[in-house]
Amino acid sequence: MSTAPTSRLGRLTAKPAAYIALTKPRVIELLLVATIPTMLLADRGTVNLPLLFATLFGGWMGAASANTLNCVVDADIDKVMKRTARRPLAREAVPTSHAFVFGALLGVGSFLWLWWAANLLSGILVVATILFYVLVYTMVLKRRTSQNVVWGGAAGCMPALVGWSAVTGTIGWQAIVLFLVIFFWTPPHTWALAMRYKDDYKAAGVPMLPVVATEQVVTRQIVLYTWATVAATAALIPAAGVVYAAVALAAGAWFLLMAHQLYSGVRRGEAVKPLRLFLQSNNYLAVVFIGLAVDSVLGMSTVSDFFS
Repeated sequence: MSTAPTSRLGRLTAKPAAYIALTKPRVIELLLVATIPTMLLADRGTVNLPLLFATLFGGWMGAASANTLNCVVDADIDKVMKRTARRPLAREAVPTSHAFVFGALLGVGSFLWLWWAANLLSGILVVATILFYVLVYTMVLKRRTSQNVVWGGAAGCMPALVGWSAVTGTIGWQAIVLFLVIFFWTPPHTWALAMRYKDDYKAAGVPMLPVVATEQVVTRQIVLYTWATVAATAALIPAAGVVYAAVALAAGAWFLLMAHQLYSGVRRGEAVKPLRLFLQSNNYLAVVFIGLAVDSVLGMSTVSDFFS
């Protein structure tokens, strides 16, 4: 059987696939995890589906813009690292200038869309996210300090603020707490991955904490930030119901157990598997935010109502 049609189809789809890959679709999952529950909490007891989908689309364009421009700036180190060597610009599947224009257009589109579909504040927040991620994290922090993901991770927390502002036109304390949940969660999540790919980052000259510090120091920091993450989820309990409270506390205990096991294994000199914590940390965050979404849709009395 001839393979020519398949080859032609492959050539036709290769370019669009490369542009999609520039947006890092798997990373954008965090947008969904953070935005939907935040919007449901802000509009507790009701679900405004048109606004929800419109905000997700605008947020997706913003995240896609930031990720694409990140690929443009990081093209040189992506070629060096085995984990990123197949990215479109690293293998020259897309011209750099085209990728830049693509990313910039997505950014402008996200601002205009959110301004029209939600409000001006949401549009401004998504632009601030793109600029911070590209100019502050990618161009300044990433290659200069081992605290890069601590402060640079703030960009990944912004969907909580965008989602809340889309519903209310303001930034409430609940949105700030959700921002902090993701902010504290990012270092243990990222450092666990960096422990697994330490040699990659070292070869690329990126001073991730696992590159410049011992495993014991890294895992101790992972434990501390995990405790901060769980504490932040607990701080939201007064604004939510018993469903969220139960999920947050149970999932938090599980996340803490994994972090302490990693730290204890390193202290005992065992061959640890940090990638397990990286993968399970995704599940932890998803479970907590899904619990918040369910709790918000149910619209039951908040925990604080029981004490008022």
